[in-house]
Amino acid sequence: MVILHEHDIRKGNGAFNFLKKNQRELFLEKLSFLVAETNFILFASVIDKYKIKKQNIQGMHAYHFAMQLGLERLYSFLQTQEQEGYQTYVIFEARGRREDQELELEFRRVCAGQNNLKKTLPFDIVIADKKTNSEGLQFADIVARPVGLSTFRPHQSNRAIRILEKKFHKSAEGLVLGHGLCLYP
Repeated sequence: MVILHEHDIRKGNGAFNFLKKNQRELFLEKLSFLVAETNFILFASVIDKYKIKKQNIQGMHAYHFAMQLGLERLYSFLQTQEQEGYQTYVIFEARGRREDQELELEFRRVCAGQNNLKKTLPFDIVIADKKTNSEGLQFADIVARPVGLSTFRPHQSNRAIRILEKKFHKSAEGLVLGHGLCLYP
């Protein structure tokens, strides 16, 4: 059971060490096709940790803040679908015992109403190990780097972002920024 992990694919590690130049291109084309053909809506939060550090924003945990932004966008999306009253499970990849405990505490704080919407959010948390072979976690891992690179290096070639741009949630007016993609600061 091979786990699609972006770093391993990119570096040719583990199960992907067979990916030499020609095989790698063919594999990436097929993977791109799979992502393009899969029906999902993308919400992404990109946090510039270096700008936060320069601005000397004390006490900000970038991962937790990105989660909050994502949960707020997800709730707003569920409102547009008239689904905001239903329990929704949000899956996170396990990062370590201490980190998972801190994440769950922050998740519950945000869902209890300590968010920019000032609303209780109907979400519950599931923390899953990467070894569970979850398609959703694998897709999240595969799309994270291209989304981040498109933000931090917008002029760098990035074939994946062309596919992902079609997956971002958009506002009724067709806007992605602030809806399917949240950038901070």
